[in-house]
Amino acid sequence: MGDDLRAESGLAEYEGFTVTEINPRGRGYVTFLNGTTISCGEVIGDSNEAAMQRVQIRETIRAHFEKEKELFNRGIKCLSLFFIDEVANYRQYDDEGNEVKGKFQRIFEEEYARLVNKYMTVFDTDYDKYLRRFRPYETHRGYFSIDKKGRSVNSTVKRGSDMSDDISAYDLILKNKERLLSFEEPTRFIFSHSALREGWDNPNVFQICTLRHSNSTTAKRQEVGRGLRLCVDKDGVRQDKQTLGDDIHAINVLTVIANESYADFTSALQRETREALRDRVTAASQDYFLGRIVKDSSGEQHKISLAEASTIIGYLYQNDYIDDDGRLTPTYLAAADKGELAPLPPKLQPISEGVMKLVAGIFNPKVLDDMVEQVETTTPENNLNDNFDNDRFQEMWNEINNKYVYTVHYDSNELIEKVVAALQSNLTVTKLQYVKVTGTQDSDKVTEFGSTKTTTSELTDVSTSNVPYDLVGDIARGARLTRRSVVKILQGIDNKILLFKNNPEEFIRNVVKTIREQKATMIVEHISYNRIAGKYDSSIFVPERKLNINKVIEAQKHITPYIAFDSDIEQKFAEDLESATEVQVYAKLPRKLKIPTPVGNYAPDWAIVFNDGTVRHVFFVAETKGSLDGMQLSN
Repeated sequence: MGDDLRAESGLAEYEGFTVTEINPRGRGYVTFLNGTTISCGEVIGDSNEAAMQRVQIRETIRAHFEKEKELFNRGIKCLSLFFIDEVANYRQYDDEGNEVKGKFQRIFEEEYARLVNKYMTVFDTDYDKYLRRFRPYETHRGYFSIDKKGRSVNSTVKRGSDMSDDISAYDLILKNKERLLSFEEPTRFIFSHSALREGWDNPNVFQICTLRHSNSTTAKRQEVGRGLRLCVDKDGVRQDKQTLGDDIHAINVLTVIANESYADFTSALQRETREALRDRVTAASQDYFLGRIVKDSSGEQHKISLAEASTIIGYLYQNDYIDDDGRLTPTYLAAADKGELAPLPPKLQPISEGVMKLVAGIFNPKVLDDMVEQVETTTPENNLNDNFDNDRFQEMWNEINNKYVYTVHYDSNELIEKVVAALQSNLTVTKLQYVKVTGTQDSDKVTEFGSTKTTTSELTDVSTSNVPYDLVGDIARGARLTRRSVVKILQGIDNKILLFKNNPEEFIRNVVKTIREQKATMIVEHISYNRIAGKYDSSIFVPERKLNINKVIEAQKHITPYIAFDSDIEQKFAEDLESATEVQVYAKLPRKLKIPTPVGNYAPDWAIVFNDGTVRHVFFVAETKGSLDGMQLSN
């Protein structure tokens, strides 16, 4: 809370992003002072996002050509479907209302033109002629809602209707499906914002590319469902087992080009599927009860275990309340209507009310509306305890809670010379790379993949960033130098300046780091500190929100009952302090307590009071880091 991401990260793209709210509940979100709210899994303003979207479009086109080459001689039209989050990314309008290509159109046509020649042979086959017949701009179309001015807009669903106002999609896809599947129609790549809501159903979608973020309101299973159809050939003949025989599964394969790891994508897909099935449950099963949260007889929340779920199923079978398929029987319905249901086994009695609601929910899902969904994951209040009032801790606290300013003197020309020499010798900037993992989903274990292949490629042929940089200003702010000094440094590093285009963010970070390291070596012997008015108040120890129970440890020697840790290293250090006989009392210092230095504010992690006679120093301030890089000791 209150952190300025620009100051904390040193990255120019975070200018104006100051945290005002962090809500970890549910899907979780963070709100910033500029009004932006970002949910878990969402990306906004990512300087590499455009590059990754280009990669996705490129890989979709590549996968399309591979599949199309296989299907062409069979007379099967191959289609690819892109899901986008904003129509403006595909189509825009100038001040006069004329259509202007959005970034996805431009990227697609560039990548299509780049790749199409690789799939042409010297033999001038029918497929070669087909590829030459159409220009890149003819091969793709966008299907979006149309406003009153005839402009494409993001689709909305009309109240009381399942249909969107995407009239063009209805006319061009639903009415002219035969035309779309004809080889005379050049359209093979479709960009859509609303095809899911429209019930768009084309059997020949073999590639799906998700260019919108994974937390969109549209479920993955719906997106993937657009490609889970048995295809047809140009004459409309369904390519089923009767037509293809054993080739049916080789031909009818869907490729998903996702903007996340396939493991994350598949697990999320399976989770959404399970949730959807649970919402539409019509039969009792062990999985239906397993993991459900109910209240016990004391009002506490209780999670149903595997053994309890099995016992519930056994109870239903024994009393003839479900049939062999798990469906509720007339016997159950009659007993429930009369209020004469058999009592649950003794070990289920404490949660009997919740179990009976779950059973009733199989027949009437509305019964479950007031069921408990999840267990709270917060600890009690974490206020200061008696350890804070310990005389010896107070003695140390009064020593370290003062505020300071520093003064330092060094030779600017000497610093510039040393920085230039260090950059010319050691400055490296890696080119941006992307990792592509391909695999085929296992037909038996749907959450797993068979053999996978990983390839790493450099982004050598595209611009790696669309973020405007003030190169001199960004380095000057990060290194705390004047712009004039930064200009002299950049002028002195000759061709090294060309590394900036490889990866702007890393270039700036590495230059700033080198300058700060050289400054630190020069000024360490010429710095002095002076106290200023004002002290840090004890209120800085009180957290602004409850703690996550999974990220805290309970403490006896700490000045609050719980310690929130940010890493395994901090957790281990806190546990060591608790078990150390030499330690009397200690505190994990909040980030608000900062000591200014020429290379950035320094925030020590721990304040420790040792027992008399056990160590040489009575007081100690500690920093916990998992790196030997001295510059990481700065905040």
